[in-house]
Amino acid sequence: MKSMTCRLTPRLFITLLFMLFTLPLRANAAEVNLRVYSSLPDDGYSAHAIWFNRFKQNLEQRLPGKIALNYFPNGMLGKEADAVQQVRIGAIDMMISGTSIWATLVPEIGVLDLGYLFNDNQQLGRALDGQAGQLLSAMLAKQSNIKVLGYGFSLGARNIYSKKPLQSPQDLNRMKVRVLPAPNFIATLKSMGATAIPMPGGEVYSALQMGVIDGVEHDAATVYTSKYYEIAKNATLTRHIYNPIVATISQAAFQRIPQDLRDEVLAAANEATLYERKIAAEKEIQAMEKLKAAGVIFSETDRGYFRQQTLPLQAAFTAKYPQAKAVLDAIHAAAQP
Repeated sequence: MKSMTCRLTPRLFITLLFMLFTLPLRANAAEVNLRVYSSLPDDGYSAHAIWFNRFKQNLEQRLPGKIALNYFPNGMLGKEADAVQQVRIGAIDMMISGTSIWATLVPEIGVLDLGYLFNDNQQLGRALDGQAGQLLSAMLAKQSNIKVLGYGFSLGARNIYSKKPLQSPQDLNRMKVRVLPAPNFIATLKSMGATAIPMPGGEVYSALQMGVIDGVEHDAATVYTSKYYEIAKNATLTRHIYNPIVATISQAAFQRIPQDLRDEVLAAANEATLYERKIAAEKEIQAMEKLKAAGVIFSETDRGYFRQQTLPLQAAFTAKYPQAKAVLDAIHAAAQP
């Protein structure tokens, strides 16, 4: 059995004390109080914050005074990997995150991190709203004791931002590219030809400066807010991964919501999901325009070449995790409207 312990850091201790001393006040103000975790800042370029703020607004309109949401962004309640376990056991009520982190408990959800699985956000939305999303939600409910409230979008597809331009797909060969430290992200970049370098986000800028890495793969909004464009001036539109976000609630927290309020909560979450997807697309366009104004040069590439290079990863993943085969088939079926 996996350990569910979480190291109590000074920051987490202070946060828990605050929650302890203010809980009675909040309990008097609402029927249900929910603590919501996010690893990202509470700003306009956080897909998590966009979803949360819309969800909160919806609840205030639909169920005024009934449910209070207490938001803890920027990892205030600890590391994301620890927060997953805390949501699982009900110590944290809700969590907004990328789907990738849940692969630590439900490996099959890592299928969404496979390269060139989606043609665009439209296919991603159809898959997540259809059978693929239903299958994954059922796995999360069974293995992680959570309920999925909605699958949103990251603020755009992931592309390659590098110091030198990629004039052909083969130019990516042996280029050192920082990649999100998730198994299928690493496998995807390797299959595309790059030397995949997993590292924390806080180290990327200095790594670009010192030549530890030659580039980074990320969405445009993150590249802009993190100022990677100051060093990596070339953007190649590989659009290799469309990794979604997911809003979840522990089963224990959901059961605390009175039965007659649950449908409204779910409706509020569904609308917040649709809203967040729309804003995510707009944020990607805005970020790209800002990057262009800052001197970043965007170029297309042969996505068909990279798609062929990454195709074997799908068979390898489903061979390792057979339950993911049905999810993968549903995703492929969602390619056509």
